[in-house]
Amino acid sequence: MAGNRMQKIGSVFSRTRNLLRVGVIEKPLWFDVYAAFPPLREPVYRVPRPRYGKVKDVVPPIFYQEDEVRARFYRIYGSGPRPFDLLQSNYKSTCQRFVEKFNELKEEGKIEEEKLFEETGKALLASGIILQRRGTDKVAQQDHQGAETRDSVLHQQLQTVLEEIQEKKQDWEEQTPESSEKQKENPVPS
Repeated sequence: MAGNRMQKIGSVFSRTRNLLRVGVIEKPLWFDVYAAFPPLREPVYRVPRPRYGKVKDVVPPIFYQEDEVRARFYRIYGSGPRPFDLLQSNYKSTCQRFVEKFNELKEEGKIEEEKLFEETGKALLASGIILQRRGTDKVAQQDHQGAETRDSVLHQQLQTVLEEIQEKKQDWEEQTPESSEKQKENPVPS
């Protein structure tokens, strides 16, 4: 159909009638019914006029105290390794558990505000919930525990590779003087 649905001049009937006169479209099924039984008021688009000046329908931002904790949690820890299990009605996400523990420690008042976030993470770790910071992988966390053993194994491997390279270099140096002596005895004619 010619035109678009966002035209605001005339009604659908008047635009269709004009397109039929020009011969651009075939007559739609509803056209005769609409012509026989027109509506009492022509359905034409009208720009709504504001009443009494500008009416502002401003919804104030709604923030709860725990929203700041949630935002900081997701910024630092992310959403976690597993998706939320919404099939269980009593399921609590790691973030929800963190917020509840945060509020519990805050109500006790024993911990300073600056350290409260870190202490909440430590309290959850003590209760068996492991939080993994964003951008770090599990291997990096395990490396801190076994860094010494890994470094010693790596050092041994590097020593072995270095010794092999030195042996190959000595073998090559031993073969090189022999081949230069043979060339002196049997020079290649040019």
